[in-house]
Amino acid sequence: MEITDGLIGRKTECEKLNRCMKSAQSQLIIVYGRRRVGKTFLIHRFFKDRFTFQLTGAYEQPRLVQLRNFAYELKQTTGQKQRVPSDWVDAFQMLRDVLSTLPEGQKKVVFFDEMPWLDTQRSGFLPAFEWFWNSWGASQRNLILVVCGSATSWMVEHITENKGGLFSRQTCRIFLKPFSLHETEQYLISRGIDWDRYHIAEAYMILGGIPYYLSLLRPELSFPDNIDSLFFDQNAELWDEFEHLYRTLFKNSELYISVVEALSKKRGGITRTEIGRNTSIPLNGNLSKVLKDLELSGFVRQNPFYGKKKNESRYQLCDYYSLFYFRFLKDRSGKDQHFWRNTLDHPSHHAWSGLTFELLCMDHIAQIKQKLGISGVLTEVSSWYFKGDEDKNLPGAQIDLILERRDRVINICEIKYSVNPYLIDKEADLSLRNKAEVFRRSTHCNKTLQLTMITTFGLQQSRYSQMITSQVTLDDLFHAV
Repeated sequence: MEITDGLIGRKTECEKLNRCMKSAQSQLIIVYGRRRVGKTFLIHRFFKDRFTFQLTGAYEQPRLVQLRNFAYELKQTTGQKQRVPSDWVDAFQMLRDVLSTLPEGQKKVVFFDEMPWLDTQRSGFLPAFEWFWNSWGASQRNLILVVCGSATSWMVEHITENKGGLFSRQTCRIFLKPFSLHETEQYLISRGIDWDRYHIAEAYMILGGIPYYLSLLRPELSFPDNIDSLFFDQNAELWDEFEHLYRTLFKNSELYISVVEALSKKRGGITRTEIGRNTSIPLNGNLSKVLKDLELSGFVRQNPFYGKKKNESRYQLCDYYSLFYFRFLKDRSGKDQHFWRNTLDHPSHHAWSGLTFELLCMDHIAQIKQKLGISGVLTEVSSWYFKGDEDKNLPGAQIDLILERRDRVINICEIKYSVNPYLIDKEADLSLRNKAEVFRRSTHCNKTLQLTMITTFGLQQSRYSQMITSQVTLDDLFHAV
């Protein structure tokens, strides 16, 4: 089991933090990532709560409340009552005075959690923070300053890509990603949940690799009963998570939700122009900012389209919880508390699982490449769609996943989710051959094409399965890389 000091995974992140702790220079460490992904947990566990000073921003609270909280936390450091600072410059001067009294050889770990919530309108927080670090903190040999926030777009804009006083000042950046399937399996095992990989994959397709969501699963319940408990029971834990999630991350959250909802209706994603048309948001800087913020926060990604320029790529909703919300939770009327268990064989469930499995595969490209034996080969990942051309007698075709390799080989990947080994019958065989032929002719491709099947339980042997060059199964996606 891949555990670092009680942590599942996070090995790379802990190695970065270790290097910072061993450095003889001051360190400004930036930790950011999607809400609920475990940023605060990582910092607390790594530093074992041995903070010289720590402050957590309070959501939608005015400057005075934040400054009062600052005074209270400073009291915890000194053991003496502290006055409430007049402003943030005063607050950071007080912090500097306290830190200066501590032994020079002692590592001083200062932690600001949910920093975006401290930077309220006209608060003056960010300029004061820049002044504190540039005028004093950066020159201290034993100062470890950790800043963390779930509003990833704020963290990137104001800290990691800061063009002012913090330009190139941070010494370590950690973007904390959700768990992989491998890490999710290890995490569930550590919590006494012993499910087969099919059910773990379905849990992943609902909750993603988000540790907080996974922590709500109960070992005494079956998988479907867990989902009913989390989403469909009265006062279920996660039924209202969606509004809270977007409201706490984005100002004008309605705008962001409208974009996410538009994306949820197209599995392969839509272009920027189509987003504007479907949301009535003008194609200007506002839409660009919304899309960038959603990308930085891990909710949306640009899905390259084979043979197209980057500005013609499609935006795809890639947050599992959001996809599940729009498919099953947005309209909860008439759904009983056993909705999930009672719809396991419903066509809507099969449609959702098939589409979401494609997303799961896109999130585990490294595992797919490992199984194909091309981990060290430079590879471009894309999808492809062709609407057809009657004049050239070319029918429409779509390819879920294309791996274009530096060795002049292209893996055309067909992704199928099923409860049994997948059978390629005559109709499926014809469809696969058609895709490969249309792709070659329409793109004028002169590289070697290999057909790859990505399935849950592999292929049934048949007269048509021989055309498949390589296979990837669900078990392969669980490998550590």
